Amino acid sequence: MNGKIAVVTGASSGIGRATSIKLANEGATVIAVGRNQHELGNTRDDARQLNGAIKPHLADVTETSQMDRLVTETVELHKRIDILVNAAGIIKNGSIEDTTLDEWDKMMNINLRSMFYLMQKCIPHLIASKGNIVNVSSVTGLRAFPNVLAYCVSKAGTDQLTRCAALELAPKGVRVNAVNPGVVVTNLHKRGGMNEENYEKFVENAKNTHPLGRPGTSDEVADLITFLASEKAGWITGATYSIDGGRAQTCAR
Repeated sequence: MNGKIAVVTGASSGIGRATSIKLANEGATVIAVGRNQHELGNTRDDARQLNGAIKPHLADVTETSQMDRLVTETVELHKRIDILVNAAGIIKNGSIEDTTLDEWDKMMNINLRSMFYLMQKCIPHLIASKGNIVNVSSVTGLRAFPNVLAYCVSKAGTDQLTRCAALELAPKGVRVNAVNPGVVVTNLHKRGGMNEENYEKFVENAKNTHPLGRPGTSDEVADLITFLASEKAGWITGATYSIDGGRAQTCAR
């Protein structure tokens, strides 16, 4: 990763934060994008302790003008973009019967539309550098789960966006892959409205729903993202990699 310039969204917490620190520790200069300035500062400081270079960039991924500025400033300052990791995302409960149109639009805008737009803006620079993209999807992109309808659809869209873009960009030397985590211990669900008591029950139940008997960690997902973004994965594109303790292999019972 030495000399690589990586843009990582959702970098203030969870998988995006862990990935930013991992890439920086491997030698990349990371443009860490998020909406929480304090948490972005913590991400930078934690990487600095490992001699990693993280440049916090405060921005909302749903604001196209801010994404335009992100790409323009990154290229002006660093002359290139080698890696794009789309890790920003939200989750909220809701079924086909009670998900409001506003909730649906918000989920699609953050989880899918913003990903598409930032990919599109970065592609000319990734073509120039023969770079690559890693999108953070979910086991819910591969399997159906009740009461998280919009989230499931947004992640299924992420998987298909990944595959279609991979085919289109392969002749130009740009790889596109995705990771599909199961339950990972982050703040995602609590920020989506789950209280502390229910979240603890949810994480505890992950021991039963995941064949390996536990939820995952952000660092484990970050390791896979870093591999896919590296030259070691140079012959991998269009893949949606399950990293879920076997969750996608199970059936309801």
